[in-house]
Amino acid sequence: MTLDVGVLGYRFMGKAHANAMARLPMFFPDAPEINREVLVGRDEEALSEATDRLGFSRTTTDPTEAIESVDVFYNLGPNFVHPEYSIEALEAGVPVFCEKPLAPTMEEAEGMAEAASEAGVPNGCAFNYRFVPAIQYARNLIEAGELGEIYHVRGRYLQDWLVDPEAPWAWRLDEELAGSGALGDLGAHTIDLARFLVGDVEGEISEISGRLRTFTDERPTEDGETREVTVDDAYLATAEFEGGAVGSFEASRNANGRKNDHTIEIEGSKGSLKFSLERLNELEYKREGARGFETVLVTDSDDPYIDHWWPPGHVIGWEHTFVHENYEFLSAVDSGGEFAPSFEDGLATQRVLAAIEESDESGERVSLD
Repeated sequence: MTLDVGVLGYRFMGKAHANAMARLPMFFPDAPEINREVLVGRDEEALSEATDRLGFSRTTTDPTEAIESVDVFYNLGPNFVHPEYSIEALEAGVPVFCEKPLAPTMEEAEGMAEAASEAGVPNGCAFNYRFVPAIQYARNLIEAGELGEIYHVRGRYLQDWLVDPEAPWAWRLDEELAGSGALGDLGAHTIDLARFLVGDVEGEISEISGRLRTFTDERPTEDGETREVTVDDAYLATAEFEGGAVGSFEASRNANGRKNDHTIEIEGSKGSLKFSLERLNELEYKREGARGFETVLVTDSDDPYIDHWWPPGHVIGWEHTFVHENYEFLSAVDSGGEFAPSFEDGLATQRVLAAIEESDESGERVSLD
């Protein structure tokens, strides 16, 4: 059976997933056969150009028409379009893969997760960093008890594309369109990775306190005017897990000199791990009894997913995480199985993001129990 795929969105994430879909038959021969059927957008001229470049059969400006004509729907548009069209597809019985954060607000995320549960079809939230081989290697070590009792979970995601106060306004800076700023855009990835790595041994985050900060209150627009920034530029949070581990998380889009620094550190009674997205083929590992860290190059053929790519030592890149992600999701659709991270995972992360916002507003620590 060939799966007809519809994709809403043709810019950053549209390119990433179209590239992944094109690579699947080359490197994952057991992946289901797919047809990039329809690309959905608003700008007909840009949409037409993107359709040819990204390998889709046709275009439409009507998401409903696309949903009615495909077997799988990818919602890769801005955050504010996630709820409406994801729910519409789910109610039609169409499996949905949605970008993160799941929705602009907690209420909308709850509605999406409920619709996914009622639909009973595969659904996924786009936390692609789960599919980095080094991250999966790290999770295997933690679950095998190699770190012992978990003490600390530290996560940061730093970028610098908004350092310049004259950097132009964009939809990501509008609360109504995005929901939040660095918190949802970057923090969602970090919180999900923390859940993925230690959730099975430490449980969920049980308490959290946080602070949000906006450094530039308005930014220039294309028409020479200015527009208010209504989301955060940075957040900081401290947390406690159900199992007793403590966590600290931060993100900023104003971290001068940091292009895409996503770092996770986990320290336990027997050992520690550190991962940096800027060196995504490596994992720093302090084994029990060792004096310090060793750098493990996670490119051996028995490492997660690596047997599909190159000989040992030949590194892979950021774009490969989307190939792994699409392989797992489309395989779940083809078999009627489950996929993780699901809408429930997206909702669990959104609960933490909402608690950080609540803590910032109240000035108090928030319980998630």
